[in-house]
Amino acid sequence: MQPTHLYLSLAVATLAVSWAAVIIRMADADPISTAFYRLAFSVVILLPFSSKGLWQSLRKLSRNDLWRLTLAGIALGLHFATWISSLKYTSISSSVIIVSTQPFFVALCEAWLFKEKISRRAVIGMTLAFGGMIIISMSDFQLAGDALWGDGLALIGAICAGIYLLIGRSIRQKLDNRHYILPVYAVAALTLLIIGLFNHSPLSGFSNQTWLCFLLLALIPNVIGHSLYNYLLKFMRAHLVGITILGEPVGATILAAVIFSEYPETATYIGGVLILTGIFLALKRAKSDTKLPETA
Repeated sequence: MQPTHLYLSLAVATLAVSWAAVIIRMADADPISTAFYRLAFSVVILLPFSSKGLWQSLRKLSRNDLWRLTLAGIALGLHFATWISSLKYTSISSSVIIVSTQPFFVALCEAWLFKEKISRRAVIGMTLAFGGMIIISMSDFQLAGDALWGDGLALIGAICAGIYLLIGRSIRQKLDNRHYILPVYAVAALTLLIIGLFNHSPLSGFSNQTWLCFLLLALIPNVIGHSLYNYLLKFMRAHLVGITILGEPVGATILAAVIFSEYPETATYIGGVLILTGIFLALKRAKSDTKLPETA
C-alpha cells in the first residue's frame, strides 16, 4: 500500500464521520442512548467479520496490553458520552472547536511521553486548522451558565478522544484492525450502557426513524469512519490521524447545506479554507511519519 492510498483512506474516514452530526440531528433520542446504540449496533455489524480468531489474538497480548485495550474502549465511550451531551448545553460551533483540540493533546503527548519530534510543518498546519475553527465559532462562543458546562464536557471529550488515539497507536501494532475495533467498541458500548443506566437514559420507545438513525450512525461514522482511523494508526502517527478529524466540521457543514438547506456564513467559508489548508500542510510532509506495511 502506497502513501496515496493511506491519504485516500483518511479522506474516506473523514467524510464518513462528517455524517455523524447530520444523523444525530435526525434522531430523537437522549445523547447517552444515541451514543450507546451507535456503539452497540457497531459491535453487532462487526461481529461476523471480526470474531474469527479474536480469542487467539487477545491471548497473545500481555495483561498490560489487555488493560490498555480496555482503557481505549472506556475512553471512546466517555468521548461519545461527553461530546454528544455537550450539544445540549452549548452551541454546535463551540462544542466542535473544543472537541477538535484532540490532535493538540495527542501531539503534546507524543512529544512528551514518546520523545518524538513533531515537524514544524505539522505544527503550522495544526495552528492554521485550529485558527479556522476559531473563526467559524467566534460568533457564538460563550463562557457562561450552561454554555460553560457544555464547553467543559466538550473539553473532556477531546481529552478522551486523544487518549483513545494514543492507546490505539500502540495496540494496533500488535492486533489486526478487526481484532482491535471489536473489543474496543464492545467496551465502549458497555461503558455507555452503565452511564445510561445511572443517568436513567431510555433504551426503548424510539420511533422507526430514530432506530434507523442509530443503525446509520453505527454503519457510516463508526464501522467505516472510526474503523478506518484505527486501521491507519498502524501506519501513521496518531497526531496526523487526529488533525484529519478537524475536517469533520467542514464535511458536516457541506452536508447540512445540502440536506437541511443550512448555508454557512462568510466566516465559515474562511475558516473552512484554513482548516483544509492546515490539514494539507500537516500531511504534505508526513511520509517520514508514515510506516508502510510490507504487504497491502
